[in-house]
Amino acid sequence: MSAPVPFRTGLGGILLATFLLLPLRALAWPVDLVFPLESGADRFHKLTAVEWVDVEDPSVASVELLSGSNELLITGKRPGRTLMLLYAEGKMGVWRLVVTAPGVRPTPEAAPELLAAARKVCPGLQVNEGAERSLVVSVKDSACRKALLDLFRTDAWLARELEVTFELPVLQEQLSALSPRLKELGLEARYSGAGIILQGKASPDAHRRALWELFRQSVGRVPLEDRVTIDAPEATPDAGTEPVDAGLVPVEAAEKPVKRKRGAPAK
Repeated sequence: MSAPVPFRTGLGGILLATFLLLPLRALAWPVDLVFPLESGADRFHKLTAVEWVDVEDPSVASVELLSGSNELLITGKRPGRTLMLLYAEGKMGVWRLVVTAPGVRPTPEAAPELLAAARKVCPGLQVNEGAERSLVVSVKDSACRKALLDLFRTDAWLARELEVTFELPVLQEQLSALSPRLKELGLEARYSGAGIILQGKASPDAHRRALWELFRQSVGRVPLEDRVTIDAPEATPDAGTEPVDAGLVPVEAAEKPVKRKRGAPAK
């Protein structure tokens, strides 16, 4: 029998108060943060460091990275939910942006039926609903992995609340599902312990799409080692300074993000 690959996910201790400030060195469901805002309203949010952001559905919310300040200007467009990918110095994180009508409080997603389904196929799954919420689970087969993927796609859990242990065959199965799409983008991925190494050469757009793919198809928060070489587009006389993607405004990172206190396995 193959040995399990354990890793504890999320933040804790002194980082709990600052986890809103930085992209995390991780990828995969669930999100790091649920960020509420009202349609037609702006919210500013200061980051420790950020190079670019990308919004899945800019019709729900738009995000502008204010040049030189590491500050986000997040604007609610219409009621709905969308995801935002943040990236800095080889690290990434994903937030869910929840937009409501003015004066309406957001309602967290509840997923009791998905949790019940996960309990059936993930023996030993433990949930703590106390002051420090947590979900502890050992993923031993594809049925458990798929059930957790459905559960973690909701707002029911955040990355910092999980502790997941994988059996090696399940990680290999997950990698097999990811590889064809990454290959189309000119990239490849491999696991090193419980972390994943992404490498190859790609355009900025292909690089972003690869990170989205890693997040959407993976279960649990996985440390990322990003070794991708970015092909910088050639400058043109009329290129100006506007970003290619309205949801992506690159700026120079001011300082390194604070590392997670827990959740990153030894390299």
